[in-house]
Amino acid sequence: MHKALTIAGSDSGGGAGIQADLKTFAALKVYGTSVITSVTAQNTLGVQGTFDLPPEFVGRQLDAVLSDIGADAVKTGMLANAGIIEVVAAKVQEYGIKNLVIDPVMVAKSGHLLLAREARRALQEKLLPLALVITPNLDEAGVLTGREISSEDEMVAAARELHDLGVPYVLVKGGHLAGAATDILFDGREARRFTAPRLDNRHTHGTGCTLSAAIAAFLALGLTVPAAVAEAKEYIQTAISQARAVGQGYGPVHHLAPYYSWGD
Repeated sequence: MHKALTIAGSDSGGGAGIQADLKTFAALKVYGTSVITSVTAQNTLGVQGTFDLPPEFVGRQLDAVLSDIGADAVKTGMLANAGIIEVVAAKVQEYGIKNLVIDPVMVAKSGHLLLAREARRALQEKLLPLALVITPNLDEAGVLTGREISSEDEMVAAARELHDLGVPYVLVKGGHLAGAATDILFDGREARRFTAPRLDNRHTHGTGCTLSAAIAAFLALGLTVPAAVAEAKEYIQTAISQARAVGQGYGPVHHLAPYYSWGD
């Protein structure tokens, strides 16, 4: 059985975070486990509040899952503070996790801060060097590199800089740029472009969580990183294309779109 673990926050609206990751794992035929780092009061209109779990308890969850079930791949999402980041980094090393996908979640679509500013150094110094892949969007890549990113050339430059931190594969997501949705994967030698048509659909809540979870799932299934990214890109395009309004704001992508359409 192929297994993937998500270490992230809980989205009470079901569209992002732990809930999105587990739906994605199931859709891609991977057994999913979870370690919750924070609980959010959240819906399609935004985040109304967050509660971070004690780092010690995050560690206990990691021990429970990894000592028994294990994981062929692991992804991280919301890691709200330095204490949580340090525990996750220690457990990744203790259990020898190799297929680690880091989605450096910093700010929700609504603008709510999901990573304490003082925790950014811990993320860069303690966790990023343990990753196989990181998946920042333009804003996150800009924060991590201290540069403004507004073109594909600047995406490549940011990816090179993040690769120099010790990350083998850097996927900079260009969804916020105009034109086609182009993501750039840099491996230290080659910058591969993964391009898809931009979809006219406002219901994209959970896109970043879902893409990184899909990459982890495909890594758990034994794919190489470039192949996992390609398959994940195709999966998220389908999930966005069939997303519909759920609440009054930005609805979630349709994680089970490969199996049925909403309304069937």
